[in-house]
Amino acid sequence: MLPDRRGACGIGAPLSTSPQPAGPSQPSASLRADPRSRPGRRRWTISDIVIASTLAVACGVIFWGWNLSYHLVSNLFLAYPPAATLVHGMWLFPAVLGALVIRKPGAAIFCETVAAVVSALLGSQFGLTVLSSGLIQGLGAELIFLAVLYRRFTPGVAMLAGACSGLFGGITYHWIVPMYAFAPFETIVHIACFVLSGAVLAGLLPWMGVRALAATSVLSSLASRNAHLEPAGLFHGRRAAQPAGDHRADSAR
Repeated sequence: MLPDRRGACGIGAPLSTSPQPAGPSQPSASLRADPRSRPGRRRWTISDIVIASTLAVACGVIFWGWNLSYHLVSNLFLAYPPAATLVHGMWLFPAVLGALVIRKPGAAIFCETVAAVVSALLGSQFGLTVLSSGLIQGLGAELIFLAVLYRRFTPGVAMLAGACSGLFGGITYHWIVPMYAFAPFETIVHIACFVLSGAVLAGLLPWMGVRALAATSVLSSLASRNAHLEPAGLFHGRRAAQPAGDHRADSAR
């Protein structure tokens, strides 16, 4: 007996070589692999709001303490005042820290602005100017995370965000809310030091801090809970694969 098209020796069901489309109960492999790619994953949750607010208030208290001690620290730069911005990254870190922890649109602006408001309420020698500078510096960091569509949180991206926040801060201090009057070359040095400080103090250090926190499971309810598992490539690190338990956690939220 010769085999026909229905199967071997003419026995059995017809063979089909065309791929079967996935039904509604069979999500694509990419969605199963990364549940954060589902629609709505960029929306803030109650947990995001509470933790971002707590983080921003804590940073505002740190701002207040830093404001009180800044006049002592600035004495280190009396020989060359334009270099004083090498420590100004301390006023930028909430933006990058908030974005790395929350990983949702608006986190950088929110944390930096709320921290500035808290420091103003506690009392700042810079007055209400901290509100505008906080908003603009937060915007500088936010733009970098927006440029990568809130999908990459590598040390390189964090440092770029801190540097951009420093650039926006330098522009603010010289032309939007003028607080300095240096010669052109000193102005360039002043802003360049601000950018460098932002990259290190407000970019790299917060990235290291978030990575360390994630390893302790403190961030277990947030999108950054697996930050310690992500490759540490400067710009091209891919997101680490999620443990199976995280899939259930995502579907539950």
